[in-house]
Amino acid sequence: MNAAPRSPRQQAAREVRPQVVLSVNAGSSSLKFAAYPVQQGQLGRAGLSGQAEGLEPGGEPVIEIKAPGGGKRRVALRPRAGESPFEAALRAVIAALASEGGATPLAVAHRVVHGGTRFAGPVRIDDEVLAFLESLNALAPLHQPHNLAGVRAFLRASPGVPQVACFDTAFHVDAPEVEQRFALPETYFRQGVRRYGFHGLSYQYVSAELAQRSERARHRLLLAHLGNGASLCAVHEGRSVATTMGFSALDGLMMGTRCGAIDAGVLLHLLRQGLDAAAIEDLLYRRSGLLGVSGLSADMRCLRASTEPGAARAIALFTHRVVRECGALVACLGGVDAIGFTAGIGEHDAQLRADVCVALAHLGVRLDAAANRAAGGDTIAALHAADSAVEVWVVPTDEGLVAAREALALVA
Repeated sequence: MNAAPRSPRQQAAREVRPQVVLSVNAGSSSLKFAAYPVQQGQLGRAGLSGQAEGLEPGGEPVIEIKAPGGGKRRVALRPRAGESPFEAALRAVIAALASEGGATPLAVAHRVVHGGTRFAGPVRIDDEVLAFLESLNALAPLHQPHNLAGVRAFLRASPGVPQVACFDTAFHVDAPEVEQRFALPETYFRQGVRRYGFHGLSYQYVSAELAQRSERARHRLLLAHLGNGASLCAVHEGRSVATTMGFSALDGLMMGTRCGAIDAGVLLHLLRQGLDAAAIEDLLYRRSGLLGVSGLSADMRCLRASTEPGAARAIALFTHRVVRECGALVACLGGVDAIGFTAGIGEHDAQLRADVCVALAHLGVRLDAAANRAAGGDTIAALHAADSAVEVWVVPTDEGLVAAREALALVA
């Protein structure tokens, strides 16, 4: 017996394809992505995710795709004639989405490091917006040009899909004016020479997650985003009141290859020695930090495993700079109720967390050593001892989810 023919309504329902918001973080040679299903106007847990690597000129582009069920596959990318490696990666992602239930992107959310004075929230990207964001490339040369290269690749490959920029600077836009100013003539502040702050998507996620779990974390919260890029942020009742990064993503803490805060007189000295702006930029952004001090590696895991004196020297300086800046931000908060560690080092380096908390013992910080050693997976964990006056948490960050939520709210 033949089945009864479907009505037009039934046929249309059958052809409706699930929608996702695709969150993207494009770097100089990599592309991280995660697809969040849209369910009744809200985002579900990330389904398809992964990372493409080797996208730099002359690289060997590959993509690793993680299926919702946990399976992984790693395949080589083969760009077509006239196609960039980023566009080849995008094509692979779209094909993977199609194979996972035929999902189509409702929007693509791009993490963009710098929004300048113009953007305090997410914005749909067009040519005019893109041109303005490219004018900020010099303020974040390790990130902004590559973020925007990813945007251009997606615009070419999917011109009908809204592309949304979500900014790391936006979380700090309402910080007190005294936090934003340098002690320079007023004209420079009006020109945009001010402290912006970064890692805002991470801080937005971590502060919101902790607020759901702890009443104390809703008040005076000190957050430590410690990874290849590193900063601290003082958050009071969900609002950024002080942070260690400033005009660029170079300021504040020592990082993987970045020096962090440095006396401006050193830069004048280097200029007088004959280094030009490009050479100084290369030194400060790419040859300093853990790599420069150790002479070995920018990777904290490699330094922990090394017996070389340079490795110990770099770890000690990194820890000292974190503790020193913690003191400054606690002063801005007028005390501290909770501390949250996140990002690669913050989430996985138990020794670093322990050393920082020992140095902050005068504030009443007491760590549960067993809980600290056990932490470092994909779950939020409390690390404080029962008698600690300050809560201590580790929170795996999810900047992609924050960006996806902002993009959905903008285009819905």
